[in-house]
Amino acid sequence: QPLSLCVAGERLCSTEEATAGSGTYTRHGFIFSSLAGCLERRNEDSELPVVSVVRDSESQLLPNVGAVVTCKVCSINSRFAKVHILYVGSTPLKSTFRGTIRREDIRATEKDKVEVYKSFRPSDIVLAKVISLGDAQSNYLLSTAENELGVVVARSEAGVQMVPISWCEMQCPRTHTKEFRKVARVQPQFLQT
Repeated sequence: QPLSLCVAGERLCSTEEATAGSGTYTRHGFIFSSLAGCLERRNEDSELPVVSVVRDSESQLLPNVGAVVTCKVCSINSRFAKVHILYVGSTPLKSTFRGTIRREDIRATEKDKVEVYKSFRPSDIVLAKVISLGDAQSNYLLSTAENELGVVVARSEAGVQMVPISWCEMQCPRTHTKEFRKVARVQPQFLQT
């Protein structure tokens, strides 16, 4: 049975059709939802099914300004990197949010010398901070200007996970080729194992 979503205060059914369960209240012979969430109808031993509303906590989770997010780089050009936001803190998101890291938000210093392709490559996993909320296309503006932010996982041309060797370079352990990245100085609590 497909779950239907309801909003707080929505009239669900009459008290003759069902019994009020958690997340609901009765008034004037009808059952109303007391919160926004998913409508559940359970046939328990009683004559009538029990109607309850379960809050879907994860669906409410949105990247807020100041939140540290884990994202994957989709595409880059000379002005910005486009990313998909995968985690807020350590919580995985159910739906994908798009983000943009502009050239001027990549580093805190020497912003005019930053080159996007020397900072990120498609499929890199990046820690970033939300600096402004999305517009109509739900596109969040992100920054990697702090030392703790930047690329945490990157694969080399050979497809091997690279090792950071400085704040701006990573090296392939197999071919020893170096590639430029805006490397994050990762704090242990952000490492997604």
